[in-house]
Amino acid sequence: MDHNNDPRLDNDPRLDADPQETQEWLEAMDGVLANSGKERASFLMKRVTKHATRQGVDMPSAITTSFRNTIDPSEEKRMPGDLFMERRIRSLIRWNAMAMVMRANNNNDALGGHIASFSSSATLYDVGFNYFFRGGDKADLIYYQGHSSPGMYARSFLEGRLNEEQLDSFRREVDGGGLSSYPHPWLMPDYWQFPTVSMGLGPIQAIYQAHVMKYQQSRGLADHGDRKVWCFMGDGECDEPESLGAIALAGREGLDNLTFVINCNLQRLDGPVRGNGKIIQELEGVFRGAGWNVIKVVWGRLWDQLLERDKTGLLRRRMNEVVDGELQNYKANGGAYTREHFFGKYPELLELVKDLSDDDIMYLNRGGHDPYKVYAAYAQAAATKGQPTVVLAMTVKGYGLGESGEAQNEAHSVKKLDLASLKKFRDRFGIPIKDEDLKDVPYYRPPADSPEMVYMHKRRQELGGYLPARNAEFDALDIPALDKFAAQLKGSGEREISTTMAFVRMLSTLVKDKSIGKQIVPIVPDEARTFGMEGMFRQLGIYSSQGQRYTPQDAGQIMYYKESKDGQILEEGITESGAFSAWLAAATSYANHRYPMIPFYIFYSMFGFQRVMDLTWAAGDSQARGFLLGATSGRTTLNGEGLQHQDGHSHLMANMIPNCVSYDPTYSYELAVIIQDGIRRMYQDKENLFYYVTVMNENYTHPDMPEGCEEGIIKGLYLLKPTASKKPKLKVQLMGSGTILREVEAAAELLKKDFKAEASVWSATSINLLSRDGQDCERWNLLHPEDAPRVPYVTQMLNGDAAPVVCATDYIKAYGEQLRPFIKGRYTVLGTDGFGRSDTRAKLRYHFEVDRYYIVLAALKALADEGKIPMSEVTKAMTLYSINPDKPNPLYC
Repeated sequence: MDHNNDPRLDNDPRLDADPQETQEWLEAMDGVLANSGKERASFLMKRVTKHATRQGVDMPSAITTSFRNTIDPSEEKRMPGDLFMERRIRSLIRWNAMAMVMRANNNNDALGGHIASFSSSATLYDVGFNYFFRGGDKADLIYYQGHSSPGMYARSFLEGRLNEEQLDSFRREVDGGGLSSYPHPWLMPDYWQFPTVSMGLGPIQAIYQAHVMKYQQSRGLADHGDRKVWCFMGDGECDEPESLGAIALAGREGLDNLTFVINCNLQRLDGPVRGNGKIIQELEGVFRGAGWNVIKVVWGRLWDQLLERDKTGLLRRRMNEVVDGELQNYKANGGAYTREHFFGKYPELLELVKDLSDDDIMYLNRGGHDPYKVYAAYAQAAATKGQPTVVLAMTVKGYGLGESGEAQNEAHSVKKLDLASLKKFRDRFGIPIKDEDLKDVPYYRPPADSPEMVYMHKRRQELGGYLPARNAEFDALDIPALDKFAAQLKGSGEREISTTMAFVRMLSTLVKDKSIGKQIVPIVPDEARTFGMEGMFRQLGIYSSQGQRYTPQDAGQIMYYKESKDGQILEEGITESGAFSAWLAAATSYANHRYPMIPFYIFYSMFGFQRVMDLTWAAGDSQARGFLLGATSGRTTLNGEGLQHQDGHSHLMANMIPNCVSYDPTYSYELAVIIQDGIRRMYQDKENLFYYVTVMNENYTHPDMPEGCEEGIIKGLYLLKPTASKKPKLKVQLMGSGTILREVEAAAELLKKDFKAEASVWSATSINLLSRDGQDCERWNLLHPEDAPRVPYVTQMLNGDAAPVVCATDYIKAYGEQLRPFIKGRYTVLGTDGFGRSDTRAKLRYHFEVDRYYIVLAALKALADEGKIPMSEVTKAMTLYSINPDKPNPLYC
């Protein structure tokens, strides 16, 4: 129970053993307030509380305040602009936003769209655009609530940045030029910066954006000055784990460049957020406990006089008592209902409002619709130092829609208004459109020289420029040549290393590069030692906003845990979502800060795409550029960890994202070629790509790079080992990737030794790229039937002869099956379908039927199916290699 809000303390003597003493304390506090002010009273309360705690007194754990505005009217910073003019502009924006959605749905196409969300948040945005959101080269970064996108388009229309044809193309994107349904940088690359409509992603991205900006500032990479990150979200969105999952980081690091604005319209898509409680109070406690500055904007100015006149305290008590479900009813059912059910509980409150009509009561405004209250909150947020700020603003969902949607449970789904409701909306907001024109729901924009337009443009010009806006131009980087990685291009000799270790060595080379070294950003959740990166701790340092205020336990070791304010490594703790959001902020720095960074996020492969696929999809939308390293990859390679850790499907998930380029290299030279080419494509040629590369923890020797294989590595396939004979009697083609390529190589030796069959060995660095190339050729051939057909790269490579092909990887069969349409001969795929488990690598590869013996078996079966050897040779192989034909299918066991 919040003791500040417990009405029983005022009227239940059983809770007070000495009422007279209590009254003396209260009178003493009143005296301090009257003579010394609130600051002195607050100081005394803190001292008394601290003293009581030291004496062992059990103190109430109240981290919420009364259900009222945080900022007292006497302390509000006054809004300097023209309230009438701004209301006029806001009304025009409301109208055009609604008209755009209605026109998109006044047909049989039913394109959808949302009216109610922006209706509730229009003032929250309007005050920001008029006074706080800075544009230009040092623009503030704003994460708009996705469902409010019509309001942003409507504002841009008034500003002349969008025309009527574009508004009429809302949600009509296929032919180009249409306005995207929600904020999508991929579809509107000069407008939107951040994809936010997948709920919860905006808040966590905003936190890590602010975090990375502090990181850049501390390292001297970019001067952000007092740039702010603003994140707009809904109260229902706070149920998403990502929404609140990183707020402790923001509080811990004192991210005073971050402001959350939570539109508390008390409703989510289907009904109340907390019908039986108070979402604003709940969120206040959560954020205050995480170290945030919390500003509640609950009641509008029209309540101030009532609160001042209320000498009994009953109005504040009633505000504390009422639950959100009733607050929704008050706005849905009107002034008479509110008089009876809100004020009617106490006769004194009915007396308080006896001079107010039902309409007066109905229009007692909520804080989020009062520009003066919102301005005061934003001004305090902007001035706050050492803490992030959250503004909790109470609004009405569907504000202004009347009976068609205001505070209705179905408000979220409202796409259009009937003619009567449209007239009421027009009249309420003073839109100069005639009755006879209403049926067409026309847009309205005043002349360019009208007072509204002049005022609107002046405000934005004073703030530096127009928003939303995105500028992806940056100076191309001078990237290192491939020979910079000479150590990786050469073999490892007799030394066995993993591709993870090869990558760490490459990363070490990159951070020392004079041209781009400072722009390399190594990111790990909490696994740097697992990945062999602890050598970088001392060399680069781990970024900490506070530096290192302690002596690390391993200070006497060479590779001790070193934190510093200018550390280069982002070690984000056990949070894949957080680490990925940090990567995403760095991967879009080229567009958001005109400063390209090259982030390498290294994570347990299984906890990458599977854990944060929604964020990874957002990275594609955001046109992120950087590298994701799926470490300890493969279902049989991370052998001791078991089912929850062993990845056999991340490459298929990566292939779902159109601009994600993925590779599964086996040898260090393959990795070097891939990473160097990736940096070139993303940061020199400026292609909108990001990379997913799997690396393994299995140690083995690495050969020198074969001559002339670079193009094949990049395209996804090259001949690693040809057959010894030019025209062998028995031939198969074996293909593999990752550590299973080594099983393929071993299988080739067994075929030759035990069955006198020869095999060419192909390294398939990217089956995904081969598949995409094949599909692209098929599409081109379909659309150009009379031209010479294009031949997929994999077809060119493998179908030079008729030898059957066997493909084996450490991933499920569907990965390799992608190539079946493009391989003309017999094609067999082996993969690791089923749940992972712990055992030796040899045992696991036998269990999943991808080891060298199963590869031999598959090759012999293919030859037997083609009549080139008798089936008895297949049986012979099973006996020779102790393969049990009755072994359970790994997919089902």
